[in-house]
Amino acid sequence: MDTTILIVEDEHEIRELIVTNLQRAGCRTLSAGSVAEAVTQMRSALPDLVVLDWMLPETPGVMFARRLRADQRTADIPIIMLTGRGREEDRIMGLEAGVDDYVIKPFFPRELLARIRAVMRRCRPQLTEDVIEVAGLALDPAARRVTCAGSDVELGEIEFRMLHFFMTHPERVYSRAQLLDEVWGRQVYVEERTVDVHIRRLRPALEPAALEGLLETERGVGYRFRRNLPAARRNAIPAEARCSLPQ
Repeated sequence: MDTTILIVEDEHEIRELIVTNLQRAGCRTLSAGSVAEAVTQMRSALPDLVVLDWMLPETPGVMFARRLRADQRTADIPIIMLTGRGREEDRIMGLEAGVDDYVIKPFFPRELLARIRAVMRRCRPQLTEDVIEVAGLALDPAARRVTCAGSDVELGEIEFRMLHFFMTHPERVYSRAQLLDEVWGRQVYVEERTVDVHIRRLRPALEPAALEGLLETERGVGYRFRRNLPAARRNAIPAEARCSLPQ
């Protein structure tokens, strides 16, 4: 997994065990022994997921989870709570604080890794290496390849990442600022109109497959990627230009 994971755990041995296993799985890791250390880490770089211990010194993990969910900058970061508190009311409290999954100590590292992968597929599918198929397009993140009916669709790196994000989040309108965060990253500062430049490059790349109509502009709001072309538009495409369009 090409992801960065922050482990917030005050027990050194457990923290190092998690770090070692995640690095073996191909993840980048950040680590902290307290909420204060975690906040310092997140000032310079936001992780893709947080593994958060409940019982931390000074500030409990569940309180930190609430803070992350209340901050627009971190509200969408998936959180896995790691704790020895297995009572029903504890689980409910954790879930109500906004955590995405709950792992009880003691645990097997392989189980935690499987939970992380499941949460990433659910919450941040654009960061996984799963092949995505939408409207006849197939995008393979590991191979950095987009195909349509066996033919390659040539894209630049930014356009590839943008299409990957759109294909994993169809039908929802995203503002330019949101696309900058998701495609360029929250630590990269570029003009919002840069998004328009790359949209103008992405649409022509989809034209040979007659799928440029999947990418719609919502005036004054942002952009949306459709799962399918509208029926009228699909029927207007010459048969030889169609790209295995769903019926």
